[in-house]
Order: sequence, then structure tokens, then C-alpha cells
Amino acid sequence: MTGPSPLGEGLGWGGKAVPEGEAPPPAPPVKATGIKTTCAYCGVGCGIVATPVGERRADIMGDPDHPANFGRLCSKGTHLGETIGLEGRLLQPEVYGQRVDWDTALQTVADRFAAIIAEHGPDSVAFYVSGQLLTEDYYVANKLMKGFIGSANIDTNSRLCMASAVAAYNRSFGEDLVPCTYADLEEADLVILVGSNTAWCHPVIWQRLEAARKARGTKIVVVDPRKTETAEQADLHLQIAPDGDVALFNEALLALKERGLVDEAFLAERVDVPEGFWSTVSEHRHAELASVSVAQPPEAEEKRTLSQVLGDGLTQDARESFINLLAAYPKTVTVFSMGVNQSVAGTDKGNAIINLHLATGRIGKPGMGPFSMTGQPNAMGGREVGGLANMLACHRGFSAVGLDWAQRFWSAPTICRKPGLKAVEMFNAVAEGKVKAIWIMATNPAVSMPDANAVRAALAACPFVVVSDCMSDTDTTAFAHVKLPALGWGEKDGTVTNSERVISRQRGFLKAAGDAKSDWWIMSEVAKRMGWEAAFDYASNASVFREYAAMTGFENDGLRVLNIADKARISDAGYDAMDPFIWGGDHALPKDRMKLVPVRYTPREGDDACYALRLNSGRYRDQWHTMTRTGLSPKLSQHRREPLVEVHPDMIARFGLDSGGLAEVKTARGKSIYRVLANSGQRRMDLFVPMHWTDQLSSGGRTGLLPTQDRDPFSGQPGFKNTPATIRPWQPEWRGFLITTGAAPRPDCSYWTKIRTASGWLIELAGDEPVETMAALLPEGLLSQVSDPTRGTLRAASIIDGKLAGALFVAHKGELPPRDWLIAQMGGEDASPMELLAGRPATQQVDRGPIICVCFDVGLNTLIHTIASEELTSVEAVGTALNAGSNCGSCRPAIARLLQRELEHAA
Repeated sequence: MTGPSPLGEGLGWGGKAVPEGEAPPPAPPVKATGIKTTCAYCGVGCGIVATPVGERRADIMGDPDHPANFGRLCSKGTHLGETIGLEGRLLQPEVYGQRVDWDTALQTVADRFAAIIAEHGPDSVAFYVSGQLLTEDYYVANKLMKGFIGSANIDTNSRLCMASAVAAYNRSFGEDLVPCTYADLEEADLVILVGSNTAWCHPVIWQRLEAARKARGTKIVVVDPRKTETAEQADLHLQIAPDGDVALFNEALLALKERGLVDEAFLAERVDVPEGFWSTVSEHRHAELASVSVAQPPEAEEKRTLSQVLGDGLTQDARESFINLLAAYPKTVTVFSMGVNQSVAGTDKGNAIINLHLATGRIGKPGMGPFSMTGQPNAMGGREVGGLANMLACHRGFSAVGLDWAQRFWSAPTICRKPGLKAVEMFNAVAEGKVKAIWIMATNPAVSMPDANAVRAALAACPFVVVSDCMSDTDTTAFAHVKLPALGWGEKDGTVTNSERVISRQRGFLKAAGDAKSDWWIMSEVAKRMGWEAAFDYASNASVFREYAAMTGFENDGLRVLNIADKARISDAGYDAMDPFIWGGDHALPKDRMKLVPVRYTPREGDDACYALRLNSGRYRDQWHTMTRTGLSPKLSQHRREPLVEVHPDMIARFGLDSGGLAEVKTARGKSIYRVLANSGQRRMDLFVPMHWTDQLSSGGRTGLLPTQDRDPFSGQPGFKNTPATIRPWQPEWRGFLITTGAAPRPDCSYWTKIRTASGWLIELAGDEPVETMAALLPEGLLSQVSDPTRGTLRAASIIDGKLAGALFVAHKGELPPRDWLIAQMGGEDASPMELLAGRPATQQVDRGPIICVCFDVGLNTLIHTIASEELTSVEAVGTALNAGSNCGSCRPAIARLLQRELEHAA
């Protein structure tokens, strides 16, 4: 449903009635001027109105007319305007480290690819693309690789986030169809969030759920091994063990069947039930589940009960409460995301969820359905055009009929004959020398892939690496023989598809950075130079879109739900003005019969006594992927200033850790250092680390080094969420930090990590190196310095033109001063040398604590004090008092948690 919210016109999403005593989230702007586009981040696909301010800044507001967000934005979208400068941009093509013109660069790529294909065949080359590409870019890449080069070796970083959902939908529906819209969340009586920290990762969806709960009492259940901010706000949290989802949903389905809640009429009419389905999904009943460790022979089975599989954090009462809610509320939407997909059993998890909806008839109607929430802004667009190695194009597979269909539509000289290499397989093939040229577009696999050290080694050995990116220096561009400057967000122009199948225009409002070009143009120009000029002679992005739209309808005859052929003749002006639209209707279901897929719980192999813990990884609220964009924003850098490893408090003493200290997390694949955070929301034997930090920003927090290459057998998606691991304290000789204006130096010490501030950088430091060497990190200027060898401290400040340009604090023992006051002094003249070296003002100031609300710089201590002193009892009251939570709303769950704790303390 893409029209007004079903909640009506005053319920925070456009309705009038608000429950007594409650206030809706802040209303969206009434009127928007500027350029309408879409957000650069997650799969929600929020509409944005961008108004350029000067050359490289813009005022950002939510588009009140866009059906995804109706004017709301999260913290990341709100602060996009801070990330569109030219800092770090790749401005000109480079070949073997030398700047060249476009013709030289394009001809080099074309010649090298052509030569390698001629000598080694089409499968000796590969494209690794991204959900950051626009649909037009994706389409040209897919056409070039599969129809003209003649290989299906094109895969995407979306393989890492939603490939298992694609496989599950295909197994159940015969087509990759998401049968829900966001409006279903507002019409449901029960919403189940599985493996989704929605409040952090899809905040606008969480805001819609909050409004629905206030308006109509929607029940929210969270299934997650972690007690996240989302889980804390749920009516029921099922804290299952990692990868227990299949067992949980099989048990729920059987319990509903026993209560007579299977929709036999719907099954008879629309769904095939394979022989043996019910016996397969009930294997855990009255018998024990076999868990065979690879370290044991098959006959040495460790029997596990359902309770053991689900974990000690999930009580029998909680399970029964879940079943009772399912029984009481047929209007159920199950949202699943990375916690389901990023698993070696991700496809089976998805099918367990879909099975429950199919068997009970909770699908294809308002407020019902299994809803995969994607992680990237155009992961769906890539799925549509065929930008995955195991898909051909437009939801067609690799049958002889499908291959003939694609070749005839493209008038291609050849066609790929089989599925290509999926992401992990692709980089392994590079390492083995089977793939001799790879073109990486708009992604950073040297950071984001599992077993990232192996990926780096593969790229280092590859004879020819091309990287198209908007950023010059990333962990991946370091391996490029050719770097091609691509347009970034705010410059590029095309279409994207969000999680609910809404296609929107992403419009440019800034001029190109340097010589940057559109990705579709870059690939088309290479194709022309390889001899296929007529097939890639596109006049504009609109002409690419028209061809793609025509392909969705080519010989379709209702065989595939994906069909936007009505847009195939759209004019350039019509394309420029195109409003968001949905394909497949509100509830996209196949015309053919659907299928229940028998799935069973399968334990993850590879347990080892040396790695007794389970490592989970994921996103932070205010960061995105590898921080090449969000890392430019001072505001977004405040919520989490370092990569943290979250550990249950009981495990702190057990492993000899210090909360706030440093620790080394180690797996069979690698190790990295993190700051320790005690978090009672963790299961006792689980760890959680963020995915974002790179070599450009930290020597630690390198999460991509840790996961194994284990992956789902159906989708090929890696299992990032359940890696055997261990942890130990890491105790350096000294600790410190550097605050500096201007460019950030790269410290030569064991541990460092940097984040952006309003006037420069904050760099946390630790190591065993001589402390004196750290003084070289300060900007050259008038130096004030004090050291205390007895206490092992060094404090120094650099003054340039009367203004503070840098401050360095190092200590062997004892506490370091808070950072915020010193950060505020950067570039100023007010503080005295004595105050600067003390790290605090002469008149003591209140410590606001860690930032919770990035929009208004409201810290934890300020919130706690104000809530208690003013006896505040609602998020809205906090917003009135401090503004916190009244803008983007991303911090509202954290504020609600503080309010709940205050109520519990008062009681």
C-alpha cells in the first residue's frame, strides 16, 4: 500500500486521533522545497528533500510525500549533509598509480579484460558489485557480464546481507517476491522481529511501529540472542541461542497445528505440502536433536533437547507466551533481517518463517506476511535486474528457455551457460588464479567479506584489479591497478527499489566531483571499446531504465510478477518527474502454487574447545557499512567513538577483563582488539562486535578478519552471526588520546582508532612503544608540555597562531581526562595553558556523558539527571525538556530505556 498510512491522518503518520495521554512522534515538515531524492543508506528507502547550500553542502529533510517515511528520517539520513564534501574523493582516473584521462583508463580496462578473456575464457574475469549501485548501473553490469562477456561471474555485496532471503522466497514461491508492504506493519495486530535490531538498523520502520502500537495496541515480539534497544521495548523478547530460529518456528507451527489453526482450505487451494513435511518439522518433538561436532566421529552424537537448542535465555513460559500471541492474533507480520540471513542456515530460517505464514494462511492479506527487510538502499534493485551470480535477469533462472530469452532480448553475441561464482567463491577463485581480472564497484570487500585477510591476499595476487568508487583511499582501492572515479550520492541519478518493492528516483543535486562519472556510463564505455558499441550506446540513464523496464515485460505473459513494462516508453521528462511506485501490488504472490519447504534444525559445525564463545557482529545505530560516508560526519561519530566488544558482566571476571579496558578477540581466522563494554543484554557465552571499522580508521575493531568462510549451502551467504571465538585481556604499557585539527596522522602504535570531531579528529591510543614517540603526532606549533615519570604521564598541547591545534595525553596508570571539553577548545583561544594541560577548565563543568541524542548533543548524564530531577515519565516529556528524541527519533528507544530504569529505581 503506497498511499496514506492506514493509521489515518493524525497518528504521527498522517492522522487525527491520538490515544489519550499519548503524543505522536514529531510531525513531519508540512512543506518541502528542494530536490526530491532518496536516502543513501538502508533498505527502507526513505524519501529526502535536499536543498543545496553552497557548493558541497545541503540542507536535508524528510520527504513528507514519500510512502516509505512520510517525512521521517533517522540520524544517518538527517546528517547526510555533513558527508557530501570533497574530502577523500577520487577525482580523476588512475592507472598504476598515475592520473590519466578517461579515454586512457577506459581503454586500459577494455584491453586487459579482452586479452584475459581471449587467453583464458570468459570465466577468468569477474564483477563484484554493490547494493549502493543504482538499478541502471546494475542493469548494464549484468548485461555486459552475462550477455556479452558470456560469464555469470557477477555477484554483489548483497550476497552478504539478503541472499538467504532470496533463496527462501524462491523455494517457497518460485520467484523472489516480498509479499508485504510497510503499511502491513501498521495493520498487523502482532509484529515479530526476528534477527532485527530495528530501532538501530531500520529506525524509521521502528518509528512506524511505535506509532502503530500507540494507535491500535500492536503487540511486538523480538527474537534475538541479544537484548537490544529493540528487544527492551518489545512486549516479549525471546532470547534464543544463535541459530535456534528453525527449531523455534517449527515448534510454533506445530503448536498452532495442534490448536487447529492451520488453514487447510488455503493449503488445498494455493500451497503444496510435500510428503513427509510434518514429520520433518516435528523431528525435535519427543526425540532429541543430533548435534555432531566435526571433532567427533558421526557415531558420537551429542543429543540436545529443544531447550538446549533454544538456549537457557528462553524459558518455557516465554515460549508458551509466544504461541499464545500467535494464536490470539492472526494478523501477523514477521520481519526478518540480518540475524536470520547471515547464517549457515539462513535459507532454512527464512523458510521456517514463511512456512508458518503459509500453513496458517497469514499471507496475501492486509497486516499479514513474512517480510524480509533489506540492508542496502538498492539491494532489491540488484535482485530485480539479476545482479547475483545465481540469477539471470528479471527473476529468470538459467534454464535453456531463460538463456535463449535473455540472449534474444539483448541481441547478444553469446550468453552465460551456468550460474557464476558467489562472493566467497569468487574471491577464492581469485586467490587460486582462476579469476585473473576483477572489477569491484561501490563496495569495500577487503573490509566487509568474511576472512578478510584471505580476500586481501587474493587481491594482492590478482593480475588485474579495477575499482570504481567515489572514495580514493579505502582498504580495497589499495589493491587497485586502475581506479575509476564514480559519482557519489547527491551527484548520481537513477532509480532504487526499497524493501517493500517501491521504485523511487534518486536524483542528483550536486555537480560531479572532479571527473567522476556514472557507473552505467563507465561500464558502457568499456563495453564499446570491447566491440559492443551498438548494444551499449545509451543516451542517458532514462534510456537504460526504459530497456530494463521493457525486459521485465518481454515474453512475460503473466509468468513473472515482476513486470514494469508500462514504463518502457516513458519519456525523459516523465522519467525525471517519476513518482515512487510499487510493482506487484500490495501483496505480491505468484500465480502458481506455493510450497511448504521442510526444514530442520542443523547445528553449526566447527566447535572447538579453544573457541568456547560465540561471536556475533552487526551494525551501530549511527554508522553504515565501512564508514566511508558516515565516518565523515562529526555528529554520527559521537554515539560510539570506538569499536566495542560487548560482554556479559559475569564473563568479565571469568576472562580477566576490565570494563572499559582493551581485549583481544580471536577466532580460527584472525584476531583484533576492541574496547570492552559490559552489557547484561548479552547471553553469557556470546560476544558482540561492530562491523564498521577499517584500516583507514583503526588498527583494531577489524571484525571482517574474524568470521570463517562457512556459508549457507543454498544461498552462499556467509555466517557472520555465530563464529566460535575466544577473548583475553590486552594490557598495553600505556594508554592515551590525541585531539587534533586538520588532517589526522596515522599513529605508529599497537592500538589506535580515530573518529571525526567538529574541528578535526579524536584518536584513542594504546601501546608498548616509547611514549615520547607519540609527541610527534602533534601539529607543529608552540608546544606546552608536562611529564611525570613517576606516574608515567605525558601531557602536551600545540598552539598555532594563538589557537589550540592539538592536545596529547598519555598515562601508564590512572585515569585520563574526559575528551569533550578539550574537543570543544580546538581552534579556540579561551583556555589557559594550565587548563589545557590539566584537561579541564578551572571552573568545574558538568560531564554530560556519552552522547545519546546526536541531533542535539544530549549526553547520558544529562538525560539521567533531567529525568530524575524533573520527574519526567515519557519520551515526549524528555523531548520537551531537552529536545532529545524530537528530531530524527533514532535515540527514542534509548530514552525509553532510561525512563524505564528510572521507574524501576523509584519503585
